[in-house]
Amino acid sequence: MADEQVSLASLILIVVIGGLIIRYLFSSSPAPPQRQTRDTQSASRAREIAVDRIQQMFPQVDRRTVLWDLSHNGGNIAVTTERILSGRIETPPITYQPQPPPASLRPLSTAQSLAPKAPPRPAEPDLITRYKLQDKVSIKGDPESAAKPKAWSSNRDERQASLRKRRDDMILAARKKMEAKIAAEKSTQHAQ
Repeated sequence: MADEQVSLASLILIVVIGGLIIRYLFSSSPAPPQRQTRDTQSASRAREIAVDRIQQMFPQVDRRTVLWDLSHNGGNIAVTTERILSGRIETPPITYQPQPPPASLRPLSTAQSLAPKAPPRPAEPDLITRYKLQDKVSIKGDPESAAKPKAWSSNRDERQASLRKRRDDMILAARKKMEAKIAAEKSTQHAQ
């Protein structure tokens, strides 16, 4: 048995088979094209979600800057948020031009902003007009000197009327204070 030797051919065969086994175990097979496309789409979708989240928190930071920082920190939203809060976010170089988000991956906020908006409701010019207090403005009496109810009424209609009267009195008192302030400012301007 001591005379047995391993031939050179069998040694080469063992090394080649061992190399193939190691290569098979440690190498990944190339992904089929459909899987690569799905991976690219999911990565793009995840990137856009991250950008959208950060821009919801910090609308003053532009998309390009957020994408630049996310690409440098591996897509970590927390790190980008911390950099923005501490003021250490870097502006991307001029040569960095990220691809615009695909139409199917646009965040809902931009899609909703493109939707037609309802016509704006006409605003009342002031509280006097809004609560129809024009006739009470002409009365020169002090609204705070009016009799105030002593206790909270158990009748719903009385409570509602009382609250309306208090609201109207507050609006009229605020108007009187504003008129007095304006008159004082005009008198100081004329004195100068």
